[in-house]
Amino acid sequence: MSTVTLVVHNQRANAFELAREAVQWLHERGHEVRMPLGDAEAVGLLDLAVPDEKLAQDVALAISLGGDGTMLRTVKMLGGAGTPIIGVNVGQLGYLTETEPHGLPAVLERWFAGPAAGEWQLDERMLLDLRIERRGEAPPLLFTALNEGVIEKREPGHTVRLQVDIDGTPFTSYAADGLILATPTGSTAYSMSARGPVVSPRLRAVLLTPVSPHMLFDRTLVLDRTEHVVVELLGHRPATLSVDGQHATGLEEGDRVLVGVSEHVARFVRFGDRRFHQILKAKFGLTDR
Repeated sequence: MSTVTLVVHNQRANAFELAREAVQWLHERGHEVRMPLGDAEAVGLLDLAVPDEKLAQDVALAISLGGDGTMLRTVKMLGGAGTPIIGVNVGQLGYLTETEPHGLPAVLERWFAGPAAGEWQLDERMLLDLRIERRGEAPPLLFTALNEGVIEKREPGHTVRLQVDIDGTPFTSYAADGLILATPTGSTAYSMSARGPVVSPRLRAVLLTPVSPHMLFDRTLVLDRTEHVVVELLGHRPATLSVDGQHATGLEEGDRVLVGVSEHVARFVRFGDRRFHQILKAKFGLTDR
């Protein structure tokens, strides 16, 4: 039998009910279920809580019950283990998720039938490593993003200045509210809101999208996965780094963010042959003509 990690949006009552149904389904078939402590407390299944370091240990499958935010949290909790994830949309847009709540029993049956039966395939998504180097002697910090890292101003009413080097050569300095460092998966998130392009997740690329730039060059730069990017904070105005929508750390003058494609990937379970552009069309309500 398999061990399954269950991650639940801990502020949605319908997600709690669905979680209890999923646990019952899995237990009846002899599977072990693990949950993060906070989620287990919210759902009322405290006996399933495990420390965070055990959420990806010898786990065959992760189930995310929520929206895109819960999918991002699930990827983060797995810590680069590459555990397959089934996303169930109990949120709003649910762009990263695969099924609606009523479809969960059916997709679980299909998952445990195995890939040999042609019931599912894995959709691998690129992750982005963001390494923070301080001017002083502080040890570097490492964060990993599925959607994006965002360097943005800390003080209202001011821009920040960010020097960008590519492959060791200066490109330009941005004067802007911020700079989005996005993956192709993240091209439909914050980067798109800042008028960045929509990029197929099959590509392995890094997107640099300025936020409200105070300069003539206001376009997204799309780079190959092999091109190394360094962003340095210039001037005295501080900035912050957020990763997949969560605050990561503050940045001061001279701090650098080294950006590169991670050796790890996220793996989403897909049922059927829905292509990226078909999902995009459905989620954004696009018409044929």
